[in-house]
Amino acid sequence: MTNEKVDLKKKLKQFYNPKTNPELVVVPTMQFLMIDGMGAIESQEFQEAIEALFSVSFKAKFIAKKTIGFDYTVMPLEGLWWADDMNDFLTGKKDKWKWTLMIMQPDQIDSQIIKSAINEMRRKKNLKSLDSLRFQNLSEGKSAQIMHIGPFSEEHANIMKIHKVIEENMGKFDGRENKHHEIYLSDFRKVDPKKMKTVLRQPFLN
Repeated sequence: MTNEKVDLKKKLKQFYNPKTNPELVVVPTMQFLMIDGMGAIESQEFQEAIEALFSVSFKAKFIAKKTIGFDYTVMPLEGLWWADDMNDFLTGKKDKWKWTLMIMQPDQIDSQIIKSAINEMRRKKNLKSLDSLRFQNLSEGKSAQIMHIGPFSEEHANIMKIHKVIEENMGKFDGRENKHHEIYLSDFRKVDPKKMKTVLRQPFLN
């Protein structure tokens, strides 16, 4: 056992602190606590999903520290985004937007710890979103990414930059199988939108 706290954002700096210019990376398989939904970030469903994810993630951290002596910093919120008609993103039809919200879990966290964390949170909170959580691997592989600083409404220019890099490298993606990925390094519920940091990532195939 060790009392040292692991900061996975630092260990995985390449994937959680990219440059403000587009870059290519190969993202390894990681495990996540996930939940699916539909609609805008302002919706109640979205907010309840965030609460369920963080509640279970922090409980899993405390269980791991107590049972296996592993302590770590809970990772930031991430989201995969898509729509049946991808034009719904350009036209702002937020009620049609689909998402998978998720929080990356260290390799030391297994399904039993997650199950225990969910059960403990059920006893403490009445969160219906707990029933929709799942523990799953995500393999993105080759991807283009960039650090976006500013409000979500100004992401488009940077999204186009990573799309251009993919095109220049003879890559392709459909936006559904290879979903647009965002990592929210700032709490967008509290931080000044001008100062928000968001990793924008697009997996692709050759």
